[in-house]
Amino acid sequence: MKRAGSGALLAGVLSAAMLLSGCTRSQMNYQIAEAIGTVGMYENNEPVETPQMAIRREMLEESESEEEALMSVLNRAEALAAGYNFEEAISVLNTIEGIASRDERVNEARERYEKGDTDLVNWVDGDIPHLCFPTLIYDTTMAFDGDGKASSYSTTMVTCKEFNAILQSLYDNNYILIDIHTIAANTTDERGATSMEQLQLKLPNGKKPIVLSQDNLNYSGVTNGDGIATKLVLDEDGRVKAQYTDDGGHDVAGDYDFIPILDTFIEEHPDFSFRGARGIVSVSGSDGVFGYDLPSSGTTAGSAQSAAPADTGSSDTAGGTLAGVANTTSSGGSMAGLTEDQQQIAKISKALTDEGWSIACAGWSHSYMNDQSYEQFVAEMDKWNAQVGSLAGSSDILFYPYGAEVEYPGQKLEYLLSNGFAYLCGLWGDTDFREMGDRYMRMTRRFVDGYTLVNAPSYFTDFFAAGEILDDDR
Repeated sequence: MKRAGSGALLAGVLSAAMLLSGCTRSQMNYQIAEAIGTVGMYENNEPVETPQMAIRREMLEESESEEEALMSVLNRAEALAAGYNFEEAISVLNTIEGIASRDERVNEARERYEKGDTDLVNWVDGDIPHLCFPTLIYDTTMAFDGDGKASSYSTTMVTCKEFNAILQSLYDNNYILIDIHTIAANTTDERGATSMEQLQLKLPNGKKPIVLSQDNLNYSGVTNGDGIATKLVLDEDGRVKAQYTDDGGHDVAGDYDFIPILDTFIEEHPDFSFRGARGIVSVSGSDGVFGYDLPSSGTTAGSAQSAAPADTGSSDTAGGTLAGVANTTSSGGSMAGLTEDQQQIAKISKALTDEGWSIACAGWSHSYMNDQSYEQFVAEMDKWNAQVGSLAGSSDILFYPYGAEVEYPGQKLEYLLSNGFAYLCGLWGDTDFREMGDRYMRMTRRFVDGYTLVNAPSYFTDFFAAGEILDDDR
């Protein structure tokens, strides 16, 4: 009422002024608005907002707010649908209430998502390739500088440029990344008997499934300053990045290795990943994990170690801020009493698994498992579980080091099955093989390194043209 009274008083003053000056109301409004700096702010340059104007403004602001809220939900649903998460996308649409739920855009999106789900087709049983990669080289001028390691890098590694080209070729050839757990799973029947059963994989029509992984990620064979990442870190948003030292001696974190490059590619091509699938990264332990050292003996996640500082949960020793990761290990234990390196392993593991990555076991020492005695094998696996699994979380995937598999059946196999390892990945060069066993699935990997790209390009004909993706600096 006070505001309306002020407006009435001002209107009376204006009317008197117009009678005396001969100005029209619009002219007088403009002069007053110009004097007080409100030109164009109110309707017809009224010097104040009238009640009618306030009502219209509030209705407009409410309408804009409702539109923003609706668009936010629609964008969330669309992001899910882009990765074929149609059911989740429809669930998001179902949160829209009132008049907005009848919006034409909501109905159109719902119809499109329902159709997308019904358009998925059964994948006919056949080969599902699994490409496995080593550590990647970022700066080839630093890696291939003619020193004693240049030749080793060239034969055992792939460059970031080559890996990006491989991803693009896989995408162009209609491959789609899947989670290994969607291929088969252990099921228990009414009698309590557990067996590995192949799952019915439904994919977009024309797409071909593929599994991608990185092997034994510890960076132990890399010399700092050779243009190759030496550790994984977390950026300010809690995303996993790779850190390397550039030619100016500066530590730089970014898309400099397999994990962050694949994450970014999926972000740019969400239809390359089926329902949020990511890759697998295998780790051993004796030479560290993700570029961080482990104690030589004894300390596991959650155990006390008086010499080690307690984690505050506030920062990342590699320079990145840990965003949204609790002060616990990936397996749920407390961070207190762990070394800084152990804490980093746990934090990075949690960030990876939260993003959809799987962490596989590669044994404690990454040694030939077929040559180990049963006692050595058990000690090897128990130490991995105690020192690595306690930080990274229990794993159901085993990557046989160098492809050296245990006997089927056999005592070592029974140990693996009794300890939850159900996906057992060997290593064959140019063949894709998959077998369902009693409580396990065997799957081969094709290892992609510099040597095979140059000397055995035919291994990869179905996926990419090796000669076309080779880095010019190789």
